Amino acid sequence: MSPLHDDNRPAYSRRSHEIAPFHVMSLLARAQALEQAGHDVIHLEIGEPDFTTAAPVVRAGQAALAAGHTRYTAARGLPALREAIAGFYRSHYLLDIDPQRILVTPGGSGALLLASSLLVDPGRHWLLADPGYPCNRHFLRLVEGGAQLVPVDAGTAYQLTPELVARHWNEHSVGALLASPANPTGTVLSAAELSRLSQSLHARGGHMVVDEIYHGLTYGMDAASVLQVDDSAFVLNSFSKYFGMTGWRLGWLVAPPAAVPELEKLAQNLYISASSIAQHAALACFQDEAMAIFEQRREAFRQRRDFLLPALRELGFRINVEPQGAFYLYADVSAFTDDAQAFCAHFLETEHVAFTPGLDFGFHRANQHVRLAYTQEIPRLQEAVERIARGLRTLVR
Repeated sequence: MSPLHDDNRPAYSRRSHEIAPFHVMSLLARAQALEQAGHDVIHLEIGEPDFTTAAPVVRAGQAALAAGHTRYTAARGLPALREAIAGFYRSHYLLDIDPQRILVTPGGSGALLLASSLLVDPGRHWLLADPGYPCNRHFLRLVEGGAQLVPVDAGTAYQLTPELVARHWNEHSVGALLASPANPTGTVLSAAELSRLSQSLHARGGHMVVDEIYHGLTYGMDAASVLQVDDSAFVLNSFSKYFGMTGWRLGWLVAPPAAVPELEKLAQNLYISASSIAQHAALACFQDEAMAIFEQRREAFRQRRDFLLPALRELGFRINVEPQGAFYLYADVSAFTDDAQAFCAHFLETEHVAFTPGLDFGFHRANQHVRLAYTQEIPRLQEAVERIARGLRTLVR
């Protein structure tokens, strides 16, 4: 038998008990149970594009299987794929990134695992915006570091600023993790803002790590890469969002040259290599045929945002900053409730519309916010708005 804690829980590691689950997963499980019972549930809770992987990428994956490309690759990834990613930086950002600086990883999560393992010692921490993507702080806990959560709001577009860095930096700080576009808010940092943050962090001897996983999914503008203003930054990216390869689990990390040998050593030990089949498939992402599909899908997401944003505002949801990227709306629901989790449960149970409570994204006013993902076609979004309007009329505060 396993040893037990005093509260009769198995005596597993402290870090395991201190890493919180995704609250949205229990909500998803309930939504799926409702569907199995015959109800039509509209899913606005999961941060996953509704589009399947583009046909050119699927064909490339099938060809890789047929050709027997099923063995380990080098820990840093296929040279051809690293060259293709470098070409993407050249064509989209006018940056000359040495492919040797690029490590292909098992999803963006693999890139975060490498960066946090390299840069954070036990007891040290990064500054993170609150609200933000919850796995970021959990990865830091996994490596025995921590997250200094900085409350942010619409006044700073839910982003860190040099002033906030100065206010919250302390002797345990070693860097900051930024996200542009951000999850759950969809806000974007300009090149000038990234430059000022870089200067603020470097003045304190800190590392700058930027999550650019939603690059490509911006509307009416293109997001600046931090590498355009700070060549020493660490950049996390992924084939999941813009490239639509969520289930293939493939991402990448761009690092300063001096960091690459250490990161390669970590990759060899932590996961050996990313999926060889996924890497061969991803080569097709940079073909003109695939890029045209991705751009069509970006336009579809823009149209969905432009429908859902004013529709929710008209119902009384407060969305004080228009998201410029990703596919989320982070809405203040304090006009209706001070318990976002119960609010979400109400709409799931009564109207069969699923969206995510703010509790999944941090602590700052979390009970007064929800996130809705516009990862459904506009007719489904229209139906969701009608159901939400009906559910508001039956809501008991």
